[in-house]
Amino acid sequence: MFLIHFAFFLKNYKNEENKEILQEIYDFNFRQLELSIREIGYGDQSINKKMKIYLNLFHAIISDIHFWDELDKTEKSKKLSSFLEDFEKIDILVDYFDHFVMKLRKKNLNFFLKSVISP
Repeated sequence: MFLIHFAFFLKNYKNEENKEILQEIYDFNFRQLELSIREIGYGDQSINKKMKIYLNLFHAIISDIHFWDELDKTEKSKKLSSFLEDFEKIDILVDYFDHFVMKLRKKNLNFFLKSVISP
């Protein structure tokens, strides 16, 4: 679920003004994901394979939600279902992400960064 949330976050705030900070956030998140995989005990070769899978999945999610606002609820359900196995209440999840996107639009990027980044 983290990757889906992060994809919507990046999609919402992606512009030339935010380019550098979003790249830092992207790098940080995937570095943390890699560290988590290492903590579990995977070896270097396995980590590279896992990271490739996660990165490909993330970019597929980004691609699929690109026109999110133009999709109807059925199409949104299909998009999310393709990334979630055996998720029974997909309609609730579509409503959740519609609401999540609306909340993101009401806040600027600095709202999320102000307590994280020191001046």
